Amino acid sequence: MTPDLKPLEEQVMVITGASSGNGLATARMAADRGASLVLAARSEEALDELTHEIADNDGDAVYVVADVSERSDVEQIAAVAEETYGGFDTWVNNAGRFVFGRLDETPIEDMRNLFEVNVWGALYGSLVAAEHLRDRGGAILNVGSIVSDRAMIVQGAYSASKHALKGFTDTLRMELEEEGAPVSVTLVKPAAIDTPYPEHAKNNTDSQVTLPPPVYAPETVARAICHAAETPERDLYVGGAAKNMAQMEYYAPGLLDTIMEKFFVGLQQRDRPPRPPEENAFDKPSGELRERGDHEGYVMKRSLYTRAATSGLTGKALGVLGIAAAVGYGLYRSRRGRKDGGSAHRIEIEGGEERGKRGSIGRQR
Repeated sequence: MTPDLKPLEEQVMVITGASSGNGLATARMAADRGASLVLAARSEEALDELTHEIADNDGDAVYVVADVSERSDVEQIAAVAEETYGGFDTWVNNAGRFVFGRLDETPIEDMRNLFEVNVWGALYGSLVAAEHLRDRGGAILNVGSIVSDRAMIVQGAYSASKHALKGFTDTLRMELEEEGAPVSVTLVKPAAIDTPYPEHAKNNTDSQVTLPPPVYAPETVARAICHAAETPERDLYVGGAAKNMAQMEYYAPGLLDTIMEKFFVGLQQRDRPPRPPEENAFDKPSGELRERGDHEGYVMKRSLYTRAATSGLTGKALGVLGIAAAVGYGLYRSRRGRKDGGSAHRIEIEGGEERGKRGSIGRQR
């Protein structure tokens, strides 16, 4: 049965990890488009600030302070949606934890805690959402990563968790399709996104970490999620770089291994000492309401590839666009490097100035 998804303005959307990065960008965009929101994260202060912001812009939101690694907390999110709105139409599993470091230098307990959120948290959310949506229909959106398809050196534990999420998501989709449930299940796979990911991560390296280019704005992910909430999609790559890397993994994995080994360790390091451990958001919530990180290079406002993918172009045309996007980016950086003498260059991206303020159950209408 093909799911019949409602327009976003008629939906109730649940978003986990709503106080930061892609989750925050999605909450703001969905609210602007008229969706009612159930927002979940660990920081009550940030959630309260966000619901007030949405209310001040004539939106409707309720929040739930929750740690998705606890199944009871996830069930509470669904219960609040039922009590407040009579249910929900889309559930977005976006909450995540992040770790940088070689596998043999990463504490096993950090890996376990990462899996508790990235895998078990998404599993709890998906199963709770599926139970609710089996009869009424709707969408389950799991935010994976390009590392769901291709492991990233220095981010091995995170890559493993996103591989596991892909396997779970694909299986859940098949099971719901086999029983005829009108539920769309989508795995969203972003490239590197300019969120506070490197700052919030547990860092087991000896330098400050960053994301390898090309890097996209979080609004690119928000647009993809809002699209998949209205239009059934199996997989959705965010950024032509994500699609290109997946294709290279399929056709030339050994070559990609060599490229990773030679270049991607350095591309994820800055010539600075690591941030103090107490500044990460791995063991405790940051308390901040921030979409964007501190990426110092160029940030791409939009993805031509993803826009085309959400417009119904064929796979062959999308492949050409993905290659064109990569070539275009390389030419741009080459010209910009000559113009700037090779210096780092930051472009302000759409959406206004960065909101960096600090951001139970609460609601604002």
